[in-house]
Amino acid sequence: MSAHSKLYEGKAKIIYSTEEPEILLADFKDDATAFNAQKRGNITGKGIINCIISCKLFQQLESLGIKTHYIDSPKPNQMRVKAVKIVPIEIVVRNIAAGSLCQQTGLPLGTELKQPLVEFYYKNDQLGDPLLTRDRIRLLELATPEQVDEITHLALQINNFLIDFFQRCGITLVDFKLEFGLDSQQQILLADEISPDTCRLWDISAANDPDRRVLDKDRFRRDMGNVENAYQEVLNRVLKAVENNN
Repeated sequence: MSAHSKLYEGKAKIIYSTEEPEILLADFKDDATAFNAQKRGNITGKGIINCIISCKLFQQLESLGIKTHYIDSPKPNQMRVKAVKIVPIEIVVRNIAAGSLCQQTGLPLGTELKQPLVEFYYKNDQLGDPLLTRDRIRLLELATPEQVDEITHLALQINNFLIDFFQRCGITLVDFKLEFGLDSQQQILLADEISPDTCRLWDISAANDPDRRVLDKDRFRRDMGNVENAYQEVLNRVLKAVENNN
């Protein structure tokens, strides 16, 4: 396989091979999708913004001993990553009720949860990414019970870090999605990205204004406008928090 040949194109990234079989190159796109890709659009600069935010957060998590697929960033919209086999489960951690949790349970938007809720969704577009139970994960052999335990433990650790980190950015972490992968040694690594595409982020200074507070992909999903500005605002605050941290 020649260097940098395209292996896979997803909704938000293109994955290329490199000269080294254990290393891949993720190219972040400006394309935006919502509602399982039924809604499509473009957010100018999103690829660069999401890549930089993800790199910074992966570096912070690595320093805490949480293993990720991140290696480095050769260009602002590119991340070199360790090759992993993605576990076909999306892990969603919720701190405040929003989105599908409100639709499916009737909880009012903004309800603070007594403890973080960890949910599993089947990463399968044809089926519409349905909610999974542990028994269904075992039935479909998507992961072993031990792997599910480890992923849950890691997701809660990451949540603790992100709540605190975003708090320092003047942002409330409502909920977020994670993906994990297995490397060649069958080690579980945090993969994919952490960005305004995969997190619900509310501006603390506009906490009581349900429109103004939104700093994430909900602005695109719900045609709220100012999408680019919101993403840029998150980037600026993340860079400042990282700088103050060092």
